[in-house]
Amino acid sequence: MENNFKMIAKTFFGFEEILARELQVLGAQEVEQGVRMVSFKGDKGFMYKANLSLRTALKVLKPIYYFRAFNEQSLYKGIQGIDWSKYLNANQSFVVDVTLHSDSFNHSQFVGLKVKDAIVDQFRDRYGKRPSIDKDYPDLRINIHIHDDQCSVALDTSGNSLHQRGYKTATNIAPINEVLAAGMLLLSGWDGQGDFLDPMCGSGTILAEAAMIACNIPANINRKEFAFEKWSDWDNDLFDMIVDSLMKRTREFHYTIKGYDKAPSAVMKAKDNIKNANLDEYVTIRQEDFFTTEKETRGPLHMVFNPPYGERLDIDMENFYQDIGDTLKQSYPGTHAWFITANLEALKYVGLKPSRKIKLFNGKLETRFVKYEMYEGSKRTKFQRNEETEGDIENNEQTTDI
Repeated sequence: MENNFKMIAKTFFGFEEILARELQVLGAQEVEQGVRMVSFKGDKGFMYKANLSLRTALKVLKPIYYFRAFNEQSLYKGIQGIDWSKYLNANQSFVVDVTLHSDSFNHSQFVGLKVKDAIVDQFRDRYGKRPSIDKDYPDLRINIHIHDDQCSVALDTSGNSLHQRGYKTATNIAPINEVLAAGMLLLSGWDGQGDFLDPMCGSGTILAEAAMIACNIPANINRKEFAFEKWSDWDNDLFDMIVDSLMKRTREFHYTIKGYDKAPSAVMKAKDNIKNANLDEYVTIRQEDFFTTEKETRGPLHMVFNPPYGERLDIDMENFYQDIGDTLKQSYPGTHAWFITANLEALKYVGLKPSRKIKLFNGKLETRFVKYEMYEGSKRTKFQRNEETEGDIENNEQTTDI
């Protein structure tokens, strides 16, 4: 279609395939995976839909210009080669975000300053006045990416990172990023066709993302603002039409989604966040110590959780992870249990052999996202009694850097 244009969805390293699949399901054209990004084509309505719907995207960018930059002079000249009056007027504000992978440029603040100067000088020369800089609430957010001598200039359609869904007003000590939570759920195969449990739910992020996946609710439906709403071609009627179309595709959920946490404060925060997300009819949260619970459902159970790593919470890691393994083994037959941890040494104490082990990053922390298959009856005995060693772990490992 002639109104289609190229866009780039940024993500964590390792989520490219999941994000590409999301885009294809939404109806994107010419979907191509890159490193920490997926490029695609669509029209303005699809740009709105991508921002509203994508669970594993951090940003959606709209590239507008490419050029080669060897030094500050060629960078300045390249930026001045863009007619910025198409995107901005002198009474508005902007901010510049910079990503560098270049020997010629090694200071992002310096590059951002040169880009700002080039834009401001163009307006001053043409109109006698200039737009201002606003780092918090800009009218236009400009993304500069320099790889070697290739400079890409893009408009940020999203604004704040898309992990800021809009439902989380209360957080716990170590909250998990919403995009990471959604990616973990999709990696685990969660599709809403069964019962779900997060036995250490904290502020409820995994529960909220699990419920939205189960009901096909757009990931960012609760978000207050996107950057494109300040653009000169903003089409409020088209946006409302896209929202209505997406909400008509939601589906009923006939199973249970439960969350436990032994801290009363965490339970209160999780309930508040679930209510803010309008998901309280799907999610039940109780104060429980996972290690004293038993499986409550008769059929298969899908479990995903984010236990303490020992980074911010001072606990006895050896006993804690041993209790995780014992509880799964003794009380949760017929369960596919996944959890993420940065404490790689503590995994040895679980006492179970993982069937999957995926390398991820939670912020700067290297982690493992592990799966334990808890079988009923004889299979449970056959597959779960082997105490894992580090060699077992490495043999089962799939590397996915995020």
